[in-house]
Amino acid sequence: MMTEYTIRSGGYTAIVSARAAALRKLTFKGRDLVVPFPEAGPIPDYRGIVAAPWPNRIADGRYTFDGVAYRTEANETERACALHGLAFPLDWDLVAEDAHSVALAAEIPGGDGYPSSLRIEATYSLDGENGLTWAVRAVNTGDAAAPYGVCPHPYLVAGESPLDTWELEVPAERFLEVTPDRLLPVGERGVEGHEFDFRKPRPIGATEIDHAFTAIDFGPDGTARVAVRDPARATGVGMAWDRSCAWLQIHTADKKPPAPNRLGLAVEPMTCPPDAFNSGTDVIRLEPGAEHTERWRIYAL
Repeated sequence: MMTEYTIRSGGYTAIVSARAAALRKLTFKGRDLVVPFPEAGPIPDYRGIVAAPWPNRIADGRYTFDGVAYRTEANETERACALHGLAFPLDWDLVAEDAHSVALAAEIPGGDGYPSSLRIEATYSLDGENGLTWAVRAVNTGDAAAPYGVCPHPYLVAGESPLDTWELEVPAERFLEVTPDRLLPVGERGVEGHEFDFRKPRPIGATEIDHAFTAIDFGPDGTARVAVRDPARATGVGMAWDRSCAWLQIHTADKKPPAPNRLGLAVEPMTCPPDAFNSGTDVIRLEPGAEHTERWRIYAL
């Protein structure tokens, strides 16, 4: 069994695994807010991981940074892409822990696949009023500049009813069209008149989504909020973040039989879009000694 840490506040309980610093379980008054995974064995579908130093995909695992070509493992073999960064295969070390929070850290080495070494620290904090705050801090500990992006990877659970009956609200005006075979970006398109228009809450239905959204409405307080509700159970879950994540991946977790299908809704606020290390879009440049911190919040509705 891998080491894990349990924190509590108010009606919330979170379990964080040392594997990938992944959010293994999050509940409110006993009901799941994310799809959990077993304590032993591999983490299915990247549930609850920290995707860093890039979110989503890099085509062919190849990119160029500061004139130098890099190649990293194309771990998504069926699409020949490098998926979700370098932090998730690692076992993370405990930094700090109390009743309401836990912090874990890991070191990503530089090499042929990445220009520099990074220290990544993930902190999970519970507040009985505001739910879970999930923060990720990256520090460039090497001698060279490095490209960087990050996102969390929870699968949200609105309630016990099937996902098709859940109502979704996503405050985004545009999305990235992707190639059908590799899910690589083709270009932006407006959601107006499209099945991906969830600017007003409506049932997900049979819609299949594995796309990045942008042109997000951050509201007068600078915060974007996604809401997923189970009307039949009068329950729901929300996620919030600030303008530093201008992209949002939504995935309905569609699986072919016999795999469990549409168990939860992946909601991934990202600092950059898919294949950003090749497009350069919104990639953060971390100079030696520089750091970057990102935060997201998950809460019961």
